[in-house]
Amino acid sequence: MCGRFASVQPPDAMRALFRTTNPLPDIAQPSWNIAPSQPALAVRRHPETGARHLDLLLWGLVPHWTKDLKAARRPINARAETIASSPMFGSAFVTRRCLVPVDAWYEWQVTPEGKQPFAFARPDRETMAFAGLWESWMTPGMAKVLRTFAIITTTANATAAPVHDRMPVIVQREDWPVWLGEAAGNAAELLHHAPAGLVETWPVGRGVNSPRNNGPELLAPAKE
Repeated sequence: MCGRFASVQPPDAMRALFRTTNPLPDIAQPSWNIAPSQPALAVRRHPETGARHLDLLLWGLVPHWTKDLKAARRPINARAETIASSPMFGSAFVTRRCLVPVDAWYEWQVTPEGKQPFAFARPDRETMAFAGLWESWMTPGMAKVLRTFAIITTTANATAAPVHDRMPVIVQREDWPVWLGEAAGNAAELLHHAPAGLVETWPVGRGVNSPRNNGPELLAPAKE
């Protein structure tokens, strides 16, 4: 499960990091508490030109074959173990893979006192790239395009397992071209959890529980 994350680097820094070529989204804002149905930056190959783009997509996948948008499931996660054979995700896995820039993510641990949120990030605080899938859905009459994404999860590594049994798939920089379909390689082989030392975790305050709260204080260690 991955139900909240932070993406706080400005779009120009993202463009430099991921070497995207399109004009920057002018409404992208840093967020320390991105929740399902909200917009987030994603890196994808343009389906016509093949160029690497940085775009603002909504979190919650709407397959292109959806008939009724109001009744659509809009999953935010896709399980790595079943993604290739899934009617929901299989087509996107073959041709519409993306990278989701993330500076930290949150998981909740069940305790006798209630659910305790934890943050996860790289020790050096560098931006990570989650493995994702994207879709384009056309409104009736093809008047508008809705672009959405989902994050792929896998079994937790030794760092994440005490908090939650799932974690996002983190794609290493050297594997970005394979994941995006720019270079030859087996994308399925990248669907594994990260080495335990790649991320660290710490408890944070319960302010992150509400998507209305947003700011760098959400990543501050919880007070004992």
